[in-house]
Amino acid sequence: MDQIVKDNLKKIFGFSQFRGNQEGIVTNILNKNNTFVIMPTGAGKSLCYQLPAVSKEGTAIVISPLIALMKNQVDQLTAFGINAHFLNSTLNKSETTKVKKEVLSGKTKLLYVAPESLTKEENIEFLKEANISFVAIDEAHCISEWGHDFRPEYRKIKSIIAQVGANLPIIALTATATPKVQQDIQRNLHMEEADLFKSSFNRTNLYYEIRPKMKNDTKKHIIKYIKSHKGKSGIIYCLSRKKVEEIAELLKVNGINAAPYHAGLDQAVRIKNQDDFLNEELDVIVATIAFGMGIDKPDVRYVIHYDVPKSLEGYYQETGRAGRDGLEGHCLMFYRYDDIIKLEKFNKDKPVTERENAKILLDEMAAYAESSVCRRRVLLHYFGEIMEEDCGFCDNCKKSKEKFEGMEHLLTAIQTVKDINGRFNLKHIVDIIRGEHNDYMVSYGHDQLAVFGKGKEDDDRLWKSIVRQAMYFNFLEKDIENYGLIKVTSKGLKFLEDPYAVTLSKDHNYEDEINNEAPEDVPTTGKSYDENLFELLKAERKKVAKAKGLPPYVIFQDPSLEEMATVYPTTKEELAQINGVGMGKVAKFGATFLKLISSYVEENDIITASDVVVKTSGSRSKVKISIIQQIDRKIDLDEIASNLNISMAELLQEIEQIIYSGTKLNINYYIEHIMDEEKEDILQDYFMTAESDNIRVALEELEEEDIDEEEIRVYRIKFISDHAN
Repeated sequence: MDQIVKDNLKKIFGFSQFRGNQEGIVTNILNKNNTFVIMPTGAGKSLCYQLPAVSKEGTAIVISPLIALMKNQVDQLTAFGINAHFLNSTLNKSETTKVKKEVLSGKTKLLYVAPESLTKEENIEFLKEANISFVAIDEAHCISEWGHDFRPEYRKIKSIIAQVGANLPIIALTATATPKVQQDIQRNLHMEEADLFKSSFNRTNLYYEIRPKMKNDTKKHIIKYIKSHKGKSGIIYCLSRKKVEEIAELLKVNGINAAPYHAGLDQAVRIKNQDDFLNEELDVIVATIAFGMGIDKPDVRYVIHYDVPKSLEGYYQETGRAGRDGLEGHCLMFYRYDDIIKLEKFNKDKPVTERENAKILLDEMAAYAESSVCRRRVLLHYFGEIMEEDCGFCDNCKKSKEKFEGMEHLLTAIQTVKDINGRFNLKHIVDIIRGEHNDYMVSYGHDQLAVFGKGKEDDDRLWKSIVRQAMYFNFLEKDIENYGLIKVTSKGLKFLEDPYAVTLSKDHNYEDEINNEAPEDVPTTGKSYDENLFELLKAERKKVAKAKGLPPYVIFQDPSLEEMATVYPTTKEELAQINGVGMGKVAKFGATFLKLISSYVEENDIITASDVVVKTSGSRSKVKISIIQQIDRKIDLDEIASNLNISMAELLQEIEQIIYSGTKLNINYYIEHIMDEEKEDILQDYFMTAESDNIRVALEELEEEDIDEEEIRVYRIKFISDHAN
């Protein structure tokens, strides 16, 4: 290798030696050979084109879909003393003219171009005049319809490069390419003969973990997690811009230095938030999955997925932004199958082929999340890499799981794939094993196979898991040419001839965990709280209730006591943040409870966990103020709901939150309008003697009285407001 290149490596980029495949890749580009690079995030992909660009005559074009990344990389290169620019929609006319002048003068070594800008005729003409050294296509998976971030503009790149200059060397780079995507990229760029440099996808410093996405607890978990990683940089991914704003606001009101980042923000705000994150003015950035951060920050210590990504490629790329410096990186995803269903709905208006492709990618994402197999093994398998041993460094390796002897199950699965000559997909394989009769099955004669119905005792969820595990352990494999089809490997054929014991594991059933979460209207049954304190608080509640002549639940409900016994609030402000409390109730009932908790904390030498009390964002406060004002003006509740563009059920929920937090509301005018005095008396007597204010229980108890759910809910509001506030 040229001494100038080695000197530049040290002098400009500060490295004494290359990492992994970098040296071979740089040499290949300098020799004007087409090069295809598959290298995981954080392995030094950018250097592979930046070093040859500064070491060769002319300007290298870097095609990148991420405007944020362009700015970030140009800033870094400028700091290194390299003349680099970007050409995209964020520049005004005079800025664009200045960039083109610098390139044509031969001063610019790297020009970053968005694919949309590259397709403009004026830019193609300008590039024809420039001295171009080579073309780097970053995020090359965008070329493939099977890639996670497909961009139609990327399919046109090859023809545009041909217009700019004949025989320009091309380097295509991606951090996420399955064998199918790799094949697609090479065909589209006519690079089938390109030299391939493929690094392992195994990021050994990343810890992968998935938790069920609980409706009531996920935000609390995130706040607690971030506060336990104080001062460390993190990224949170959400599905929508609205959710990004909501989570960013939630973090801010809970004392976390966070900001949102999505395509809908004003450009100046987006750039400021990005720079603040890079310069450690911010600890956390909350971003949309769709937009892609493109931030080259080496010390991101955790990546949290609040919502599930659209594909495993997307997930791998986003988690890959953690620990790029080789130090610890925690990848935490909150998962529920509802998110997969939501994403499927977003695809319903796409063309059929695109919709079917997206469905397969989502199925793979769900399978990864629900699998109890080593996370790393599943991820690497997806990218065509076989791991012989479990990693020991993910949630599935660390936690115990339900295992079973799977030899017979495996034999059935492999035999089925063999019998149908590897020409069908996972669903059809499982349908055969479970003996599902349909026209498709009969037309192929698969209902006549010896394996047909052999596994009907087990559900399709288990069989899908078994077929996938057979793939993870290399008994079966995907057909690259025909995506979605499954074939038998040589290892699978040997297993059929000479089977041996194989331990398999049952998938996680997160839905059970989520569904077993207690509804908001029912006291929770988990014992994550301090049971001794909880019993003391219950005794105190009973004493206060007796003195006031009220049912205990009117004072504080069980979930509120449980939260007190979890976070130990010792000030009025902390107690007011407990769900279902608020300053009104603190003023009326709080004193003796605070005294009890303070004494308990002191006697038991407890460090209070006030950092897990979730303070709610003020974004709903305008709605609440509007409701209070309209009720004060005695406006009919139906009309209030209509004015706020919400349903009656949603309005009642908002009112319940207001009164459970201790604010008094007088809705007598509405109650007089919807029910007679007899019903009022029945409901008053019921709530005064009931053990709880649970609506379901009330409906059962009052079954004979011809009182509907809405009437019960409305009267409960009056009762709590009259007696608790």
